[in-house]
Formats: sequence, structure tokens, C-alpha cells
Amino acid sequence: MKMDPSLTATILPLYLIGAGFALRGVTLLQGIDLTVAPGRRLVVLGPNGAGKSTLLRLCHGLIDPTSGQRIWTNGAHRPAAQAMVLQRPVLLRRSVRANLDYALALTGSLRPQRRDLVATTLDRFGLTHMADTPARRLSGGEQQRLALARAWALRPEVLFLDEPSAALDPYATRQIEAMIEAFSTEGMTIVMTTHNLGQARRLAQDVAFLHRGRLIENRPATDFFAGPATPEARAFLDGDLIW
Repeated sequence: MKMDPSLTATILPLYLIGAGFALRGVTLLQGIDLTVAPGRRLVVLGPNGAGKSTLLRLCHGLIDPTSGQRIWTNGAHRPAAQAMVLQRPVLLRRSVRANLDYALALTGSLRPQRRDLVATTLDRFGLTHMADTPARRLSGGEQQRLALARAWALRPEVLFLDEPSAALDPYATRQIEAMIEAFSTEGMTIVMTTHNLGQARRLAQDVAFLHRGRLIENRPATDFFAGPATPEARAFLDGDLIW
């Protein structure tokens, strides 16, 4: 039986070509040339206000470029092929189980399939014992684990993560990092922002460094951390303020 190409065709690489974004006359991103390659962990770094979160939203499609282009391979992307988890996850006023089930229902998955996948997801990420707990009563780390597990259940090709462990304690942060590493091992492409340089060193395979809305470095992580090519990136890694 011939497969539907829309179900097998990859949406990656994602290309940004001269992409920019302005809001009410203020330019937040400009001239971004970036390729999101399949199967990689790309970490977006930069000082506060550099445009990191805006870049993720533009890639994901929450906002459209006001200049330049965003091009998904094979044309328009399939909504279920990508997901995004915010620093403060958006959770329904429902149980942990219901949060997972609702996300799957939106994809058109049938109830028996959803029931099995929800059970698999709860078990996979150690959430079974809290399945009937209201999601908003969970701790910050537990809420973020649920948000990541919910994204995983959708089986996206690419997952965008905006500061996924901000404000979490070291133990919860390590749990989140372990989940991200597992996703990557399974073939999922990761694009994430972080202000935690230790985390960036542990997780990044590629680094995109932003400054004042411009992408000034985009290199393999080993090269970037061994010797940044720009004075701004060197100062950032040294912990100095850059303007």
C-alpha cells in the first residue's frame, strides 16, 4: 500500500533566510540566517533582551517574520510535527491524565489509541502515581515534566523549549535534562534557549548566539565553547555584561 507522503515527509531542515521581526516599530530580530538541522540539539544563547524567545516563537510559527523568510522543508509544516514548551507551561485545569489525553485528542487520535498512549507516557516519565492529581497542584518541576511528557506523546519531529528549567532546583533541572537527552536519543530535534551555561555545555550540539536581535555566531558547540569567534560571545562566556 502506498504511504501518504504527508505522513512520512520530514519538515526539516527549517530555514530562516534574512528573517526579522518588528513589533510597533521596534526591531526585535533582524537578518537571521539559520538552519535547524534534523536530529540535532541546538541551544540558543545570548544576554537578556537578545531575542532568544522571539526567535523560538518565530521558528515555531507563533509569530511570522516581518522581513525575510521562514521555510519548512516540503512546504507548509504539519502542525503535529512540532511542539513547543514554555518556561511556564500552559496546563489545563484537569488531571495529569486528562492533560495528556486532551492534547492527543486534538490530533484526531481515537480514544482507545489515546488511552494506551497516555498510559505509556505516564509510565515512561514516572507520572503514573500522580495521574489523577490536578495538574496545577504539581510542583514546578513536576509541571514541567508533564509539559515535556505531553509534547513527547505527540511525537513531534522538532521540539522548541524556552528556558525549560528556569527557576527549578538542581534535582528537577537534572530530571528535565535527562528527558531532553532521551528525546534526542530517540531522534527528536531540539531547539532550546537557556541562561544556564552549564546546561548549555551539557546539552548543546550546536549553538546559536544572539546579540541585539542579530545572530552573530552559529557553530558546533565544541567549537563555540572552546573559542568564541566574537568579542561579544567571549565576554558572555566570561560572565561580563555586554551591550
